Amino acid sequence: MITDIQTVLWKEFKEIMAIRGSRRGGLFTMGILIALIGIFMPLQSGPEWFTNPLLLIAWSWMPLFLVMGIISDSIAGERERHTLETLLASRLPDAAILFGKILAAVFYAWITLVIGLLLGALVINIAHPQSPTKFYDIQMFLGVVVMVFLGALLMTAIGVLASLRAETVRQAYQRMSIGFLAIWFIPIIGMQIMPAEWKDVLNSTLMGLNWGSLVIGVMGGLIVLDIILLMIAFNRFRRTRLILD
Repeated sequence: MITDIQTVLWKEFKEIMAIRGSRRGGLFTMGILIALIGIFMPLQSGPEWFTNPLLLIAWSWMPLFLVMGIISDSIAGERERHTLETLLASRLPDAAILFGKILAAVFYAWITLVIGLLLGALVINIAHPQSPTKFYDIQMFLGVVVMVFLGALLMTAIGVLASLRAETVRQAYQRMSIGFLAIWFIPIIGMQIMPAEWKDVLNSTLMGLNWGSLVIGVMGGLIVLDIILLMIAFNRFRRTRLILD
């Protein structure tokens, strides 16, 4: 089973990096996000990039945009291109196909984030050599990295469920976008229009929180949601049903 998952993962990852023949493949998209998270935002924020949890949390979740498009194309796209039937006709188990596709999307987004954050630390140290802070708070850094991994798993599980009944990539992507906008963009827009005094209070509150307990609580919630949605996706991802659809 592990070998089969690795086979699907590697196939999917190569296709992601090429975006199914597009001139601007996944490597180009990855480079844009890495430059944004690792160069542009750190230079704009200065040493505050290390110490302001609002900045780190808000921008670290950007790679989840990648997951939405990738998982939509991975299932609904294969159906639209009439290649899903060929994959389902292979000897690969349903679980290997599903989890290989999910892990390819998750690792792509997660690797983008990790490289971006590490590059951001390097950029801050080069641009502000006088700053006493040389790296992120380790609890905050590890917490964000792990939570984005779990968040990417959550998004892929939602994407699988949205794609199973979608006839086109656009339809699957639109279904995912609605949920993502409600969950993520509404709070982000709220923070943008929030008065400066409220932002200062919120930032001070976050800085005063016990990050260890907070991260463990959020991680626990994400793990539970991941398990539930992945189990639902696994139960619905059946080749007999997909071929008939």
